[in-house]
Amino acid sequence: MNTGLLKMKKYKLKNLDCASCASKIEDGLTKLGGVKFVSVNFVHSTLTIDTDDIEKVKSAIKEIEPEVELQAVEAVNKFVSTSELVENRKTILIVILGLFFLVLGMVFEDFLHNTPYHFLEYIVFGTAYLITGWKVLAAAGKNIIRGQIFNEHFLMAIATLGAFSIDQMPEAVAVMLFYVVGELFQDIALNRSRKSIKSLLEIKPEFANLLVKGVVNRVDPENVKVGDTIIVKAGEKVPLDGVISEGTSFLDTSALTGESVPRRVNEKDTVFSGMINQAGVLTISVTKLFSESSVSKILELVENASSKKAETEKFITTFAKYYTPVVVIGAFLLAILPPLLFSGQTFSDWIYRALVVLVISCPCALVISIPLGYFGGIGAASKRGILVKGSNFLDALTQVKTVVFDKTGTLTKGEFKVSDVVSSNGFSKDAILEFAAYAESNSNHPIAKSISEAYNLKIDTTKIKQVDELSGLGIRAIIDGKTVLAGNDKLMHQQNIEHPVCNVDGTVVHLAVNNSYAGYIIISDTLKDDAIEAIEKLKAKNIQTVMLTGDNKYAAAAFAKKLNIDKYFAELLPEDKVKHIERLMAENRGWKVAFVGDGINDAPVLARADVGIAMGALGSGAAIETADVVLMTDAPSKVAVAIDLAKRTRSIVWQNILFAMTVKLLFIVLGIIGIATMWEAVFGDMGVALIAVFNAMRILNSKMLKLK
Repeated sequence: MNTGLLKMKKYKLKNLDCASCASKIEDGLTKLGGVKFVSVNFVHSTLTIDTDDIEKVKSAIKEIEPEVELQAVEAVNKFVSTSELVENRKTILIVILGLFFLVLGMVFEDFLHNTPYHFLEYIVFGTAYLITGWKVLAAAGKNIIRGQIFNEHFLMAIATLGAFSIDQMPEAVAVMLFYVVGELFQDIALNRSRKSIKSLLEIKPEFANLLVKGVVNRVDPENVKVGDTIIVKAGEKVPLDGVISEGTSFLDTSALTGESVPRRVNEKDTVFSGMINQAGVLTISVTKLFSESSVSKILELVENASSKKAETEKFITTFAKYYTPVVVIGAFLLAILPPLLFSGQTFSDWIYRALVVLVISCPCALVISIPLGYFGGIGAASKRGILVKGSNFLDALTQVKTVVFDKTGTLTKGEFKVSDVVSSNGFSKDAILEFAAYAESNSNHPIAKSISEAYNLKIDTTKIKQVDELSGLGIRAIIDGKTVLAGNDKLMHQQNIEHPVCNVDGTVVHLAVNNSYAGYIIISDTLKDDAIEAIEKLKAKNIQTVMLTGDNKYAAAAFAKKLNIDKYFAELLPEDKVKHIERLMAENRGWKVAFVGDGINDAPVLARADVGIAMGALGSGAAIETADVVLMTDAPSKVAVAIDLAKRTRSIVWQNILFAMTVKLLFIVLGIIGIATMWEAVFGDMGVALIAVFNAMRILNSKMLKLK
């Protein structure tokens, strides 16, 4: 489903306190008529949905989870930092009271058990049980009424009520108490994760200083129009994309690009929303509405990333749905079959073992930690200026075995300069440069701009009568009554014009006037500072590197040699690049092919590759729309960083899966053979869940991966 074409809205899900609840809501709304797309983000407690009937959605959520309320994002109060004690004071009070009555009951248990006041034992433990377990029992009851029996609340309720029935009251209370304690620590872990993610998204500017007739007014950035003038003072965030009309400064771009070194800006330089002005006052002419600005696109991309889920996430959600009923049925059989089939076995003993298995078997660790791990990976990448559109693309990055680079603007700086003009057949160098400048005067291509800069004279547009762009070849123009051809070697061959073979390190533009060869212009580009390092890092990971370019084969060979790249293909038309990507994908069956391009001219190739990576896409809407991964700087070395982050994220996710499965399986076996008690069962459930959650949060730690 192409979610980019849908009219999605985001809502807050108040009181969403468990991952399985989030999964049930998403599953239920998916089946609801009129819902074109839905994604529930448990980490953010948000619902992203495309529907025309939101009231119907609200009713459905009430049916699935009565405690959960749907709120418009605008209606939610801005995040306010409070201490964890204040945020969880109600839960902490429940823990203290529950622990008090549990200890009281255990201290006097032996004394009360053998006296006429035995009923007091039930009152004390019953009070502790209701204090700690009322929420679980109520949730289980409501779910049963709605026909949703098999969930973690049902498992906890049946296990603890069963323990009460066989006179194992301390264990029953302990299970509920430790469940509440586990939920408390789990909430603290999740809230810390949410705060870490929210800190990444605090680049959104809160106001703009709008200059109108010499008066500055503080306004909402969304109320500023294109063409308006804004003032940005030292220490303030740039609220909208624009061009500096007055002032010089240094801008902190780390929130957008992950780069720690401030960027110097002067008049006529482009600036983007979310950057922080460090010195001086800047006067900026706004070029984009806030909704179209860089910061808005980045915020939308990061917040919606969880809607595109990895196959591992989808599998765990499906697994949990079928796993719970299997566990309940298995525990029921464990409770009744051994006493019926084998002599000397008691129902009370096997019921207790079955209850232990039920407690251990809750799938919380997997359902919570896996999406949290992936979202942590996306957050860690965004800290480094790498925007990943979904956890499915993080998974895809781990399987990349071939990285294909566009040359110009990706591996090279794209800063073209005319380095030489070679004349032929009686034409002067000045005449060649003039004809080329006139022919290319309407083009925005970097090569055309470099020719115009070298000519550096005013273009008399009355001399230009016709200009035809020849895709992948060059330009045909009628200038001052003469037919001028300006383009590559293929254009000369197509027009049967004799020309020399130019074995030079650079891009060659051939000129012909009235079908007579006039000469050629050599335009040179330079490698980016980290281009060689980027290729070295990928080769160190045994990843094949390929370069595609429209340049002539001699220039391509020179760059390929400098970079030590594995393969290169030159003189390609845009459609040729797509064909090469498709061929490489066919050769790499079972593995992924990534394409790295500038995100504007290479949109078809970015869309066709297994993973499309847009380079230097700051401010480029086309790149953000088309690519799967967006690098907010011009650094090709970040491709290797993105792959490292993806592999680390996947490693942590699988650590959680294997750890949770292994520990739970071990404790289930110990429970069946009668070694594990309810006390161990609590660790097998909530203990494992907490360890998995804290492990998932490690990916957010910037010190964990020493990546630049």
